[in-house]
Amino acid sequence: MTPEKTVARLSLYRRFLKIAKEDGVDNVYSHQLAEMVRSTPAQVRRDLMILGYNGSPQKGYDVAELIKHIDTFFNTEKIIDVILVGVGNIGRALLSYFRDGKSHIKIIASFDKDETKAGRVINNSRCYAMDDLKNIVAENNVKTAILSVPATDAQSIADILVENGIRGILNFAPTRLKVPSDVFVEDVDITMNMEKVIYFSAGKKK
Repeated sequence: MTPEKTVARLSLYRRFLKIAKEDGVDNVYSHQLAEMVRSTPAQVRRDLMILGYNGSPQKGYDVAELIKHIDTFFNTEKIIDVILVGVGNIGRALLSYFRDGKSHIKIIASFDKDETKAGRVINNSRCYAMDDLKNIVAENNVKTAILSVPATDAQSIADILVENGIRGILNFAPTRLKVPSDVFVEDVDITMNMEKVIYFSAGKKK
């Protein structure tokens, strides 16, 4: 199993590599990529060895080829279907972000316990009642969900997701979820990240 931090760095490498490609960059060295992602050349080389792709001392890494190898690692040759639960402010922003088709991630359906939202198309995604979740997840073989609900609802909805076959949850709710060991949860704590930025922007040292 590839370490979680390595997976995160590979995703970050790809993001910066795509920017470099758009800027007309054909080759990049490990030290240049390290500067982009605030890592070290040695760490970059160790991470990229997992892909089975090596650069050359003379030309470094071919940007397009490296992107292709990272895409293969993440299985992004195909569209990945996910669902979203909670169509509040954060949920709507996420629907808007993923609706342009530029990503390999597609939110195929959204859900909300607010019955006035059920049946509506919100930011290009049809919103369903929670009662419809079981069938839609099963019919589309969805394994991943985004959770953007209040903390008071998060655990009960996470339980429903797990019961219906969801094995990965991106959690925007400000609470720690209790899930089985075979379910992966990534917590996104916006307040914590903002406080970190504020702390260091005030001139504090690491």
